[in-house]
Amino acid sequence: MTTDHGYPAVRMHIAGEWCQGGSGTTDPIVNPATEEVIGEVPLATTADLDRALAAAEKGFRVWRGTPVARRTEILHTAADLIAERAVEIGRISTLEQGKPLAESTGEARRTAETLRWHADDARRAYGRIIPSDPGTVLTVRREPIGPVAAFVPWNFPVGGPNRKISSALSAGCSLVIKASEETPATAAALVACYADAGLPPGVLNLVFGEPAEVSAHLIASPVTRLVAFTGSVPVGKLLAAEAGKVMKPSLMELGGHAPVIVCADADPVQAARRAAQAKFANAGQVCTSPSRFLVHESLVEDFTAEFVKAAEAVVIGDGLADGTKMGPLANERRLGAMERLVADAVDRGAKVLTGGERLDRAGYFFSPTVLIDVPEDAKMLHEEPFGPLAPVVPFTALDEALANANALPYGLAAYGFTRSAATAERLSDELEAGILSLNHCGGSVHEAPSGGVKDSGYGREGGPEALDAYLVTKRVSHLLAP
Repeated sequence: MTTDHGYPAVRMHIAGEWCQGGSGTTDPIVNPATEEVIGEVPLATTADLDRALAAAEKGFRVWRGTPVARRTEILHTAADLIAERAVEIGRISTLEQGKPLAESTGEARRTAETLRWHADDARRAYGRIIPSDPGTVLTVRREPIGPVAAFVPWNFPVGGPNRKISSALSAGCSLVIKASEETPATAAALVACYADAGLPPGVLNLVFGEPAEVSAHLIASPVTRLVAFTGSVPVGKLLAAEAGKVMKPSLMELGGHAPVIVCADADPVQAARRAAQAKFANAGQVCTSPSRFLVHESLVEDFTAEFVKAAEAVVIGDGLADGTKMGPLANERRLGAMERLVADAVDRGAKVLTGGERLDRAGYFFSPTVLIDVPEDAKMLHEEPFGPLAPVVPFTALDEALANANALPYGLAAYGFTRSAATAERLSDELEAGILSLNHCGGSVHEAPSGGVKDSGYGREGGPEALDAYLVTKRVSHLLAP
């Protein structure tokens, strides 16, 4: 069933069934490119959440007891379905989130590969036998932790939910996931791939609702054994505190404010092109988006000129239109945040070289923006912008740049450009970040871990480390009977 906008009717998925919320309460879903209401998202009641928790508890027993070869087979089938439906999933994602269709479709296809990686890696969640006394068998075993409560935002409507789902299910856990109310149909389309692949009822439950109420109820429940969250630092701290009250482990992938250090020996034109491409991907609405450009004073003029050229070449429009390279921001809140950050910087003496304002058209469009002369006390150098803003700040010595890069409480991603192996090693050693890319600004990959330090969270997603949070390490000492 779809609406007049070609947008599917949204339902929750509880205990293997698609359903509305018990109260019938809904919120509108808005296309950020047109500001039109395209659908409604059902909001869960406490009774709905309790049904989902009960289903996850029952589903965990079934899924944990399913042979790993069969679990892997189901998950690979789900990956096949995600890949087959990538274009349609991408279209839904673009309708409700705004990013260009090529980005949305690519995200869906990468999601399928991520699922394949985790499903196969779970078959290598080995324990070990430890040499011990005669008559004693001492082993270490890895077991699924139990039902998971997961919470994800709107910026990656396919990849965000799937990071939690693929890791949890591969490890043998069940879960209740609350996806964003702003991008619900994408999450539902993803969950449908798992359901259609033969996942047992109750293993994967999808809900929507008032965020504070849903998180409080799911975290406090004795059914929940792990809390997994991706989102802002303030909300992450609140959820981590709630989990701590009931002694629940948590996985926190939080925000950042990624520095880019362009060293004196770098190619400024190449660095600007690569950094700009990453900056304006998903309209800058990426936790790892480069957002503070620290450029050696000898290169800053050439770097800035190329960055402005790249920014002005970005084709802005509806993500479903041919040729669009950057879509709208996801909602009105993001527009207001961009306007406040730019106004604050300008009031303090910054100069806008290009962009800096909302586009005069329907939709939440904000122009790619490059600023110089941004003073140290400007808010955009301290608050995660989560939008297409690029402040360029010159530096004289690398010590100065490193101190600036590490000065904030964030520590998710960082980037550096240099031709020197020695300088690259120094950046690798001294930058305080969980993710570092040198001479490019590439994103996460499924075969390697991603995660933050300091206020940017803890735990890792991707790579062999992705399953760690979802597995319990058990020591068994068996004294053989005489």
